[in-house]
Amino acid sequence: MKRIVVAFGFLLIANFVVAQRFDAGIIAGFNGTQVEGDNLKGYHKAGILAGLFVQTDIAPAIVAGMEIKYSQKGSRRAFDPKQPDIDKYVMRLGYIDIPIFMAFRTNDRSMIIGGIAPGVLIHSKEVNSDGEIPEPDRQDFNTFDLQPFVGFQFDFLEHASVDLRFALSVLPCSDKSETNYYFHNGLFNNVISLALYYRLGR
Repeated sequence: MKRIVVAFGFLLIANFVVAQRFDAGIIAGFNGTQVEGDNLKGYHKAGILAGLFVQTDIAPAIVAGMEIKYSQKGSRRAFDPKQPDIDKYVMRLGYIDIPIFMAFRTNDRSMIIGGIAPGVLIHSKEVNSDGEIPEPDRQDFNTFDLQPFVGFQFDFLEHASVDLRFALSVLPCSDKSETNYYFHNGLFNNVISLALYYRLGR
């Protein structure tokens, strides 16, 4: 299923490229992440993101596009010597995301972006103070993710832009929860991303 989703993403981008006048390019950046529902507050888990994008102007001030990218998510609680009884914990989740977006140009160099990003989990790991948690003791993570997102993109060079986004999952990454307030059930990815978009040209 994971291979099918990745292949489908590449086919969508290829079809988009053939059918439209487009800008295409590469994406590289990082995420600051947390998981709603695990009681570990703050964007303490850093992760990388990298991928490809295509986009096209569908009106003078409106852009449509899609991406396929690898994105690391999860959460972290570092060991605190002031609280030695609280164990270190790291949740590492790696996804292939396929964001689809619309953007409105506010001027010649910037635009506001909104869209939705289906994703598929390709690897997961949990770590505590003793090292990697054995597979039988790990929680079960769900395969699919779905994140609406909003953001802002600014062209600081002719072919390069910086992109800032906020995304929050509407499907749980796990059905386990330590709280009872966010949808009352499950754990949900919460991501702030900052990335460089480099356009290869038409």
